[in-house]
This record gives sequence, structure tokens and C-alpha cells, in this order.
Amino acid sequence: MLDFLQNIFAFNSNSPLLFTQFYFWVFFALVFAVFSRLQNRQLMRNTWLCVVSLFFYYKTSGLFVLILLFTTAFNYKQAHLIDEVKTNEWKRRNLIIGLLVNVFFLFYFKYAYFITDVINNLFDTDFRIFNAFAFFGNVLSGSERFDVSSILLPIGISFYTFQNISYLMDVYRKRIRPMQEILNFGLYVSFFPSLVAGPIIRAAEFVPQIYKKYHLTQKYFGLAVFWILNGLAKKIILSDYIAVNFVDRVFENPGMFSGFENLVALFGYSLQVYADFSGYTDIAIGVALLMGFHLPKNFNAPYKAPNAANFWKRWHISLSKWLQDYLYIPLGGNRAVTFATYLLIILIALTAMMLAHNAWVSLTILAVLLRVFYLFYSRPELRKKINTDLNLMNTMLLGGLWHGASWNFMIWGGLNGVGIVAYKYWRDKSAWRQVMIQASLLAGCLLFKYFFDAPLANILLVWVAIIFVGTLVRYCYIMTDIKRKFAWLDNAWGIFQTFVYVSFTRLFFRSGSNLNPSDANQTAWSTAQNMVNQIGSQWNVSQIGTMVYEYRFVFSLIIIGMLIHWLPDNFKRRYRYAFAKMHLALMATIVVVSVFLIYQFVTADLQAFIYFQF
Repeated sequence: MLDFLQNIFAFNSNSPLLFTQFYFWVFFALVFAVFSRLQNRQLMRNTWLCVVSLFFYYKTSGLFVLILLFTTAFNYKQAHLIDEVKTNEWKRRNLIIGLLVNVFFLFYFKYAYFITDVINNLFDTDFRIFNAFAFFGNVLSGSERFDVSSILLPIGISFYTFQNISYLMDVYRKRIRPMQEILNFGLYVSFFPSLVAGPIIRAAEFVPQIYKKYHLTQKYFGLAVFWILNGLAKKIILSDYIAVNFVDRVFENPGMFSGFENLVALFGYSLQVYADFSGYTDIAIGVALLMGFHLPKNFNAPYKAPNAANFWKRWHISLSKWLQDYLYIPLGGNRAVTFATYLLIILIALTAMMLAHNAWVSLTILAVLLRVFYLFYSRPELRKKINTDLNLMNTMLLGGLWHGASWNFMIWGGLNGVGIVAYKYWRDKSAWRQVMIQASLLAGCLLFKYFFDAPLANILLVWVAIIFVGTLVRYCYIMTDIKRKFAWLDNAWGIFQTFVYVSFTRLFFRSGSNLNPSDANQTAWSTAQNMVNQIGSQWNVSQIGTMVYEYRFVFSLIIIGMLIHWLPDNFKRRYRYAFAKMHLALMATIVVVSVFLIYQFVTADLQAFIYFQF
């Protein structure tokens, strides 16, 4: 009996509580059973949800729950201090203190290795990580229980830190009043469906729901069940199966696989990361909806985006909106620049130049900076646009760094920023100018390949040639009277280009994931370089048919997953609501059959959600 209770209440780092585990659904059934009894007693209901949310976090993160408890109590008190003081100066001081404390915890646990690595490389020092929290834990316990030579990242710290920051900012801006009951605030911060991987919820959206009377219609019950099944199918059938049986193998050792396999793995990872993250979000939305809470939509078919700017309006929407409201707009948005705009872009550029140890990289960065500042001062009519682009690049670079403490993530964020800026530049050009620009780029790629016959040159040449042909075809039909008939082709062409570009940027995203922070930069760069070399090398075309046959099941899942993703929104909405309106007996039958089929795809070990590490 004691062993049984210990298994229930003890933290096991090798088996965190996941949405895909049977034990989670036992946990949720017990939570929901008690919740149903307390549904009309607001204080007791919210207290129960707060306590079980903290227990859920303990089961996923162990003693890191103490960090969550401290930040919850601190931000609760700090919000009241901001609201209660009379002068704007003290309001601002209390806000700054609150922001600094939140950022300290985030930087300490998430960026300690990254910052130490940057300092050591810049100044040729040999600083080592020292875990002060582990040290004090050993002092208090009178033992050497905790390792002081490493810092582990608490699961979900980025998500609940961003929620705390937005709460303080919204109280300061008087968009909301500070919450009076600390348990209700604790529920907002630690609500278990969204705690460890989002979506990032705003107090203004979530807090009013805490005080509402519980109400669940048959329609919402059906939708909740649908989202849970949808999320489980995405996670287990698409994400986990594709990862374990193909994608992870290629990324772990790219050199052992052909260029074709590396390329398909790159596209497969785009589906995997979407199915994984949106699958988590779907389950979180469904679980929350069963308890009467509406979480914000976090994905809107991102691979239907016809351009890079539209992609970020569809992908991880809660983070995109957070960055827009609390970083992009304070930097000046699309109106102006601040001192912080120039400070950030120059600081990032200079650091990258000094760490690159490559003359070509440094010269390229310097040339881009000089070109931007030259246009800013010589072309007054472009200043507003340049200001917007600088703020956008800062936001995307820091957004990339939010995802992981590695230069690979910052490169990934920067490439997404370049994609958005390039699209804004491209859309303002006439069709003829677009053809000329593409022709110039193609000529440049040919010269690059002539002088540097490297795999990267081959990739760039093939891609630019494809875009040039597409641009030329588009110009031809635009010049005729059949432009309207080909409007769908324009959209499809944009979707294709965006998907390919986003997938290639993910080379840096995936390469930097799941790595020891102490050697993440070097390992990630090596993986990315090896994949580029394989993709850009000469392919043995005669072997492609054999490889397709060998991976036929995995490749079929990738194709089916993308086709489902590209189904019309109206069609998806119709079958979603048709399921929600079913008779409960029929719905229960479908649920049982679906769960049985879904779990046939379970791999030997359940895979943690990718965004747990962020």
C-alpha cells in the first residue's frame, strides 16, 4: 500500500505526467469527479483546481513547483503594490521590480549556459555554471542531494513567466484590476491544461471565467471530446510515430542517410512539430472546456499561409500576440523606433560577428547594417518602413531566443524575420520587377556555384531556379486576360514557397532541440551543417523508388497528415459540429473505437511534448 501511495504522490523524473498517459486520464477523471461536486461553490471549486494544478506541475517537474509557488505569491503581491500606490513614478518602479524578478528566474534557469558560453567566447574566460538554488538546497537539507554543477530547466517556465509579465503589465496599464484572492490568481497562473506548454493565456481573457457559474452544454461537451481525440491522434499517430520511425533517426545522424531522406525528414519534421504542439493545444482546449473554461486558439492551419507574415498570424498565436503587445509595440511597432531598437540590433549583430570566427559572416552582417543605416539617412521616405523592419527583426530574433538558449534558435528566428521583411519588400514590386530580381538572384547563384561548388550553393541554385520559373509563369498569365482564373494558383504557389522556406528554417530549430545546454551550440550547428551537406550533395536518383517503398508507411502518414491539414476550414468545421451534435451513445462508441485505434500507434516509450523544453 505504501509503495502504491508513493508511486502516486512521488515525482519520477523518468515518467512525468503526460496528456498521452493512461495515468493522466485517471488523474483527470478524479479531478473532474470532485470538480462536478463543487461546481456551484466557486471558492471551493477554484481552490480545488488550483491545488490539483500545483500537484500536476509537481508530477511533471518535481521540486521546481517551489519556483512556481514563489513567483505566484510574488506577482500577486507586486500587482497590488502597482495598483495601490498613488504616484506614476512608484507604479513604474514597482512594475520594473516585478519585471526584473520574473526575467531573472527565466534567464537564470533558461539562459545561464547561453550567457556563460557567450562571455567565455568573447573574453576568452573559463567561467563554469554554479547552481545557487541547488547549493542552498543542500545547505538546508544538510546533504549533497542536489548537483550544483548544472542547471535544469523547469518545464513550462517560459509560459507561466510570460503570463505573469502580461498580468503585471495589464495591471499597470489599468486594463484589469489585481485579483483579490491569491488562490484565484494561483489558478490563473497554474491552470494545469495550459501550464506546461501553453497556450499563453491573458488575465483579461481568463480571469472573468474563474468567477462564472459552471455551465456545459451538449454542444460544448461534444466539442471538448472532439478536441481531445483530435489532439491525441495528432500527437500519437502523426507526431510520435513519424518522429520515432523516421525523423529522429535522420536528425541524430544525417550522414548515414541520403540527401533525399534528409530532405523528406526536414519536411516531415514540419508536420511532426505542428502535430505535436497543436495536438497538445487541442487536448488542453478540450480538457479546459469540460471544466467550463475557454482557452484561446493557438493554431489556425499555419501551413495554409501564403507568405511568411501570414504564417506567424497562424502559428503559436498566443506567443505571436504576446510578442506583438509586449515587445514589438513597446519598441515602436510600425510607427517609430526607440533607443532600445538600435541597441538590440547592434548588440546582437556585434556579438554574432565576434563569435562567428568567420570573415565572410562578419562582412555580410556589417554590410547589411551599413546598407540599412545608409538607406535610413539617404532616403527619408523609407525611414518609417525601415523602423518597422528593425522592430520586426528584433522581435523575431528575441522570439527565436525565447524558444531556446542557443544561437541556432536565434538564427531560426532571424530567418523567419528575413522571410517576413523579404515578403513585404517583394509584394510592393511589379510583376516585371519581380522577374528581373529573380533573374538577378539566379545569376548570382550560378556565379556562387561556379566559384564555390559546395552543397549550400547547389541548394540555393535549385531553389532560386524553381522560384524564377514560377515567377516567370506568373508574369506570363498576369499579362493576359486569364489572371482571375489563376487566382487559386497564386495562393497555392505562395503556400508551397512558404512551407518550403519555413521547413528549411526548422533545420536550425530541430538541430538545437533536446540538447545538453553546455554543448548545444556546437552540436546543433554540426547537425545542421551535415544535413545541408547531404541535401546539397549529388543524389542517387535510381535509389529513390526503393527508399520510398521502404518508408512507405511513414511517408503515407506524412502525405495524409498534410492533406488533412489543407482541407477547407468550412469542411472541418462541419464535421466537428456534426460530431458534437451526435447522440451520446454513438459518440461514446466512436470514442472507444478511436482511442483503441490511436493507441495502436503508441511507440515503446511515450514521447514528451516538444514544447515542454521551451
